[in-house]
Amino acid sequence: MREIRLIVDNPNERIDKIISSEIEDISRSGVQSLIKDGLVKANGKIILKSAKLSQGDEIVVSIPNPVELDVLAENIPIDIVYEDDDLLVVNKKKGMVVHPALGNYNGTLVNALMYHCGNSLSGINGVVRPGIVHRIDKDTSGLLIVAKNDFSHTRLAEQIKEHSFKREYRAVVYGKIKTDEGTVDAPIGRNPNDRKKMTVTSVGSFRNAVTHYVVDGLYDGFTEITLRLETGRTHQIRVHMAYIGHPVAGDVVYGPKKAITSLNGQCLHAGLIGFIHPRTGDYMEFRAPLPEYFTNFILKLRGA
Repeated sequence: MREIRLIVDNPNERIDKIISSEIEDISRSGVQSLIKDGLVKANGKIILKSAKLSQGDEIVVSIPNPVELDVLAENIPIDIVYEDDDLLVVNKKKGMVVHPALGNYNGTLVNALMYHCGNSLSGINGVVRPGIVHRIDKDTSGLLIVAKNDFSHTRLAEQIKEHSFKREYRAVVYGKIKTDEGTVDAPIGRNPNDRKKMTVTSVGSFRNAVTHYVVDGLYDGFTEITLRLETGRTHQIRVHMAYIGHPVAGDVVYGPKKAITSLNGQCLHAGLIGFIHPRTGDYMEFRAPLPEYFTNFILKLRGA
């Protein structure tokens, strides 16, 4: 059982909406179930769904430990860029989900890793996310690191927390960026109107987020860029680029209503990853070439 404490700053909203907008991994229906089971308190007292809240009230949400899924090993080909006894670096293809979740219990990277590694994966993130130190979106291609044991997982996670974990992405965004390089320093939190989306916000629960970019090429209506993450928030690049008026091409969530559908998702590739090996202490860096969907799009923009 874990407890999450919240302070009410908008008493006019329904309590299930307040809680679901602040807690990333729970829906409004899930909140309603917790309230029904007496697991939500306001100022120390169990409350009902219809309870009226006041500014500054303290809400305590008790969330039972999740029942983990039985994740099945599946013989799915994966592109392993590097592997040793402590970790793997994988070049994930576009369209592959990283770990099982509602609606995607099979065909994920984790299913493939279970087949390739057997029991040799870290257990820190539980049965559903074995070995997963960080992740990239389903429709983002490129590199991510997988830990084979808890020792490696802990030390790699520390590097991510300390911002010493190097990650560079390539992207094509809408519009022509006027400066050769720039930085987006804007906090990101859950979108209060749609909990499946993130947004730039300084209200409620948010975290600082910093993205650096360099322009690689200008085309008619588009810009090709390289991005470096200083932080690693959910959907960070996609949210930040949309925030400055240059959403990632093909992004149906944060892009324009008429997004480019031929890309089958955002034109975003995790092309470089660098880290200190958790056991040897050596710096390691890996690159993944641009995938075919990306290069074909660039050729089309160049008129080739």
